[in-house]
Amino acid sequence: MSHIPEPFPGLVISYSYLWRKDYKAGREEGVKDRPCAVILSKKTSGDDTVVTVAAITHTQPENPDMAGEIPLKVKEHLKLDSERSWIVCSEVNRFIWPGPDLRRIKGRKDTEFSYGVLPPKLLTKTTQTLIKSLAKIVKRTV
Repeated sequence: MSHIPEPFPGLVISYSYLWRKDYKAGREEGVKDRPCAVILSKKTSGDDTVVTVAAITHTQPENPDMAGEIPLKVKEHLKLDSERSWIVCSEVNRFIWPGPDLRRIKGRKDTEFSYGVLPPKLLTKTTQTLIKSLAKIVKRTV
């Protein structure tokens, strides 16, 4: 039986992230599943949980001020590959948890949706970068 974790800032999940450019082009589904960092998780008055996530990508950002590189030690802790990766801070997805786009991690137990947790310093740095960048929000199942 699957266990979907409760979301909290710093949790790294497998998610079908929808890039803003794809959303503007009319897509409703992400092109691929990828690790994403939960940045914000908030209960609504209707007892839903609204989650905001930032994508993790191998693509080096054009503007390094709009992303934070993930140190190799953190990638090892999360059991991600050893390629350089960045947390994108120029845009985010917002959705009602768990939503249809939360994914099981391929190649792991069928019950795993989470890679682990970002260290507090990296989460703080990412959050500060998101605030500075005035990230664009792609609302999904909200």
